[in-house]
Amino acid sequence: YSTDFEVHRNWLAITHNLPLSQWYYEATSEWTLDYPPFFAWFEYALSHVAKYFDPKMLVIENLNYASRATIFFQRFSVIFTDILFIYAVRECCRCVNGKRAAKDILEKPTFILAVLLLWNFGLLIVDHIHFQYNGFLFGLMLLSVARLCQKRYLEGALLFAVLLHFKHIYMYVAPAYGIYLLRSYCFTANNADGSLKWRSFSFLHVTLLGLIVCLVSALSLGPFIVLGQLPQVISRLFPFKRGLCHAYWAPNFWALYNAMDKALTIFGLKCNFLDTTKIPKASMTGGLVQEFQHTVLPSVTPLATLICTFISILPSVFCLWFKPQGPRGFLQCLVLCALSSFMFGWHVHEKAILLAILPLSLLAVQRAKDAGIYLILTTTGHFSLFPLLFTPPELPIKILLMLLFTVYSFSSLKSLFRRERPLLNWLETIYLVQLVPLEVFCEIVFPLTPWKQHFPFAPLLLTSVYCALGVTYAWLKLYVSVLTERISVRQKAE
Repeated sequence: YSTDFEVHRNWLAITHNLPLSQWYYEATSEWTLDYPPFFAWFEYALSHVAKYFDPKMLVIENLNYASRATIFFQRFSVIFTDILFIYAVRECCRCVNGKRAAKDILEKPTFILAVLLLWNFGLLIVDHIHFQYNGFLFGLMLLSVARLCQKRYLEGALLFAVLLHFKHIYMYVAPAYGIYLLRSYCFTANNADGSLKWRSFSFLHVTLLGLIVCLVSALSLGPFIVLGQLPQVISRLFPFKRGLCHAYWAPNFWALYNAMDKALTIFGLKCNFLDTTKIPKASMTGGLVQEFQHTVLPSVTPLATLICTFISILPSVFCLWFKPQGPRGFLQCLVLCALSSFMFGWHVHEKAILLAILPLSLLAVQRAKDAGIYLILTTTGHFSLFPLLFTPPELPIKILLMLLFTVYSFSSLKSLFRRERPLLNWLETIYLVQLVPLEVFCEIVFPLTPWKQHFPFAPLLLTSVYCALGVTYAWLKLYVSVLTERISVRQKAE
């Protein structure tokens, strides 16, 4: 079972047995509690159901405990909490523009969107094979998106504030929420040319949003502030000592940066520009785990990644403010914030790509250009998740599941936009097709070669770097699309 299975079992035990004051200090297991307080309370609630399945799973010292009852409960709890995700998908489908009405229900945008979300390959393997509770959390996010699209701004703000205190990774998209609520809710009117009517500013609306944020934060963090433990909670939520990259490099800019450093190191050694004795062995035999100093290129600090992320998000936020397009503009900004943070964030997990893929689904069923970007991002993003399932029995499962989802994505979106230009050009198609020989090499050819002993990191490096090229391309293509898009006067006024 994945390490996340033991992570959540341990959190069940911690919250069930220890007082609140010890939740963020307990360290019997290496998998300490590092999610915000609402998620800790969520685990606490689950623990009171778990005790009826197998009380031994709630013993803190029972590390790596995995009885059949424990496995059943953990798996069932993920399935049960997915009810919220299903409801959120229904609400999102109600927000989709129905202009492309089709006689066949299978070709309706709402049906295609429902399948793309509910049958999402990445979410399926991360939650139900690898093991996490992302469906429940993405349900909160998609429901908040739906409420904003329905102009139920306070509900949307409340749901997102609650979500942030369940899992702080959603801070990546907070700028999109903040600017959109300020532009669409705190300012209540636009001029005829679409520019902001400054006199329409509503102090009441700002106050209401502020109250929501403050009340939710007080409910979540208040007990720890009273106990004087807020610094400890913050240190658990933002552990910068974990290093720039995860053990498996997420397919982002830093994966390309790391690969370039390794390539330059090899070149430098062959040309005698570098001293072999001064190069750490790990830099040539494994991935980047924990803190790491690059050999040739400058080492990257958390502050550097923060600055890069901030700069990469700025254009999307400016577009949302100065080129308002209503819910569509909000979704574009949300996806770009998620992708920009994925590209340049510190210690990004490969699973964070789902934060961009899922909301992009809503755009993909409404415009051909977005559908093409969606196909590139989902195919490369989902392929990058393959290393999560690394055992031989899981190989045919992940391949077949991804094939099913990918074939449906391509066929359904192609059918939806059949009267428009092709969704992908020939170069994009060739790039995606090359994922097949890459998988064959990594899973079948490489294990049979002597390279496996000397360069065990090679399959992960190749997968990460190749997928990083696709993710980077999709990010840039979406940015170009948003920045160059012309907005009609009517859209501005709306």
